Amino acid sequence: MAASWGAVSFDWRIIPLLIFAWYLLLKKWERDGKLDEWNATRVFGFVLMVRTKRGLDLLEKVAKPRKFWRFYGEVSLWVCNLAMIGVALLVILAFITSIFNPVDTPPPSASELVAIPGLNPVIPLWWGLIGFIVALVIHEFGHGLLARGHGMRIRSFGLLQLGPLPLGAFAEPQAEELFKAPRKERQRMFAAGPATNLFAAFAILLLLGGLAAQFSTNDQTIHVRGIVKDQPADNAGMEPWDVITTINGTEVVGLDGFRTLMDNHQAGENITVGVIHDNGVSENLTITLGDKYQHYLSEGYSKSNLEILEVEPGDAFLGVEGMAQNTAGIDRLAGPLSPNKDFTLLERALLTPIHVITVMILPFESQGVAMAPAEEAMLETDDGWISSILGKEGLLFMVNLLFWIMWVNILLGFTNLIPMVPFDGGHMFKDMVHAGLSRFRAVGRKLKLWNFHPMWIDHWSRKASSYSSVMILFALLFTIFMPYF
Repeated sequence: MAASWGAVSFDWRIIPLLIFAWYLLLKKWERDGKLDEWNATRVFGFVLMVRTKRGLDLLEKVAKPRKFWRFYGEVSLWVCNLAMIGVALLVILAFITSIFNPVDTPPPSASELVAIPGLNPVIPLWWGLIGFIVALVIHEFGHGLLARGHGMRIRSFGLLQLGPLPLGAFAEPQAEELFKAPRKERQRMFAAGPATNLFAAFAILLLLGGLAAQFSTNDQTIHVRGIVKDQPADNAGMEPWDVITTINGTEVVGLDGFRTLMDNHQAGENITVGVIHDNGVSENLTITLGDKYQHYLSEGYSKSNLEILEVEPGDAFLGVEGMAQNTAGIDRLAGPLSPNKDFTLLERALLTPIHVITVMILPFESQGVAMAPAEEAMLETDDGWISSILGKEGLLFMVNLLFWIMWVNILLGFTNLIPMVPFDGGHMFKDMVHAGLSRFRAVGRKLKLWNFHPMWIDHWSRKASSYSSVMILFALLFTIFMPYF
C-alpha cells in the first residue's frame, strides 16, 4: 500500500557509527580537494554545506514584479507575526502544563525526539525525504524572492547535509546589503520563508480535497478503528478495522443506520453482528450487549454528564471505538474540504486553517502513515478522468505524496516561527522589539518627555532577542526532557 511506502525499521543506536563514518568521508573529500571543487565546506566538523548558483536565474525571472512581492512580503509578515505569537503561547502553555500537570504517559524514545526521516518512527524515510527537500526549497526560495523584491542580491543557494539527509537550506544574500536594509524589509524577507511554507500547505490541502472526490466505496458499510478491551465486541472476537455489514441479518447502511439498529436493543440482549475482517474473511459474531450507562460511569463520567449526552441506564453498548464510513481515511486527510463532509462554504473556509494545524497529529495517531493500509483497502475510485488515468494505486500515491509535503511544510513553517535565534522568528522578534522601542522613543520626543539614544534602542533590542531565545530554549528543553525525570 502507498501509505507504508518508504517505511523502514532503523536502529537509532547505530547513528553514532554512521556519523563517524560520514565525518571520515568528509575529511577524505577535504584532503582530496573535492569540497573546494564542489564549492562546499564542513560545518561543525561533520555537516556538509554545499553552495550553488543554480536557481538564481529562475529567481531573477520570478522576482520581476517587485511591487507584487513587496505586497506578498507584507501579507507574509502579518501572517507570521500572528503565527509567531501563537507558537510562543503554545510553548509557554506546554511549559506551564509540564510543571503543574505532568503527563503520566511514558516519555518518547530517543528516536522520537529528532525529526529525521526513517529514524523517527512517525516520519517514513522516502516520504519524509521528499517532503523535507520540497519544503526546504520552497522556504529558501521565499526568502530569495523577497530579498530580490527589495533589491538585495542573492549570492547563492545552499544545502546543509548530514550524509544523504537534508538538515537545512539557505539563500545567501549579500551580507552588507542585508545589514543596511530597512528593518521592515528585513522582517518581510525573514517572514517570507515560513509564510511560503504555510501558504504551500494550504494550497496542497485544496489539492487533497480535489483528490478525495475521486474516491468512493462500493457500499455504505462502516468499520471500527478500535475495540474496547474486555467489553462485548472484544469478548466476541471483533477486531480493529472490521467492517460491520449486518445486525441480526439487517444490512447496516451508514452510521445513522447503525445507530438506528442499535437503538432497537437493550443491555443484556444477544445480537448477531456480521463482520468482514481485515484479511477479507466474513464472520457472524454472537455478542451479548453491555450497559453503556454503567460503562461510562466506570470511566469517570458523572451522572450529569451522561444526562447531557442522553445516555440512560440499559442503553446497549457494543464496545467499539472510532465508528466511521469506509471513506474515513481520505476524509480525515482532506478535512473540511472533503466532498463527503456536509459543510457550508463558510464552514469550510473557517475550519480549513484549523485543519492545517490539527493535521500534524495524524502520523502520530496512525503510527507513521498518512492513512492506515486497511483504510486504503476500503477505498475504490470513481469514474473521474484523474482516476481513469492514475488508477487507485496512482491516486493513493499522489495522496500520500501531497500529504507528506504538506505535513513537512507545516512543521518547517511553524518551527521557524519560534521566537528564538537562529530561527526566522528570532530575527523577526528582534526587529519587532527595535521597531516598538523606536516608536516609544518617537512618542517621547514628540511629548518632550524622553529621548533615548538610538544606540540604547539597538542595545536593548539585542538584549531582548538574547533573553527571549534563552527563555524559549529553556522552556522547550524543560518540556521535552521533564517526562524523563
